[in-house]
Amino acid sequence: MNVSLLEPFRHEFMLQAFAAGGLVAAVCAVLSCYLVLRGWSLMGDAVSHAVLPGIVLAYLAGLPLGVGAFASGLLCATGTGWIKRHTRVKEDTVMGVVFTGLFALGLVLHVRTPSELHLDHILFGNLLGIEPGQLRETTILAGGVLAVVLALRRTLLLAAFDPSHTRVLGFPLRALDTLLLALLALAIVASIQAVGIVLVIAMLITPGATAFLLVRRFDAMLAVATGGAVVSTFIGIYVSFFADASTAACIVLVQALGFVAALTLSAGGRLRRRAAPPADPA
Repeated sequence: MNVSLLEPFRHEFMLQAFAAGGLVAAVCAVLSCYLVLRGWSLMGDAVSHAVLPGIVLAYLAGLPLGVGAFASGLLCATGTGWIKRHTRVKEDTVMGVVFTGLFALGLVLHVRTPSELHLDHILFGNLLGIEPGQLRETTILAGGVLAVVLALRRTLLLAAFDPSHTRVLGFPLRALDTLLLALLALAIVASIQAVGIVLVIAMLITPGATAFLLVRRFDAMLAVATGGAVVSTFIGIYVSFFADASTAACIVLVQALGFVAALTLSAGGRLRRRAAPPADPA
């Protein structure tokens, strides 16, 4: 084996990138399964863009940036739900208006605020430059979100598939929706340093969509989505080291190629089933 192929594993910053990237991939993949099943993929897009004004306002107030990002993201999610319930406007339209408005507000605030914040790092991440303190923060947030989602996975799955039955069983459906949105906002906060606001959208959609094409059981979907996302993240980080390219972009590109492969396998399987001769009744 060429020794140079092991070069990424000899650098501390690369090992930290692998660790942070794996955590972010796992938590985003698990949430991705619920977002895909509920048809909330655009919600991940909305919340990820809406955190920008909260980040800038938190900087001005001297608060941790994650606090502002979480508050702004949760405001977007709950505000979207409130407008949908009290108007005739459809949910996807409301999300489009709310998240673009908040994202534009964040851009204006960022430009008008003298600061050391690097917009490129917020938008596209800086996984190779993640610091030990930021890695600890990502670990705590991602681990907490994963623990809650896995503990309530059956209840959240029931709410996704059959809201009416969920109410009959006595589960607070609106509280479950709010909880899922809060977990989504926390996952985005944990992911910002790694992949940024823009590319976290793909991390929240592609793993679940890929697994949905390959398996039929939800537990298997969680396993395939998480495993595929973590492996894709490691490959993307590894490739970016030698290609001298954006790490987050390489990760998302590898995930997109995985989705294309799953789509090809799924389509091929359907074609083979259609072409198979009918079974002999004798």
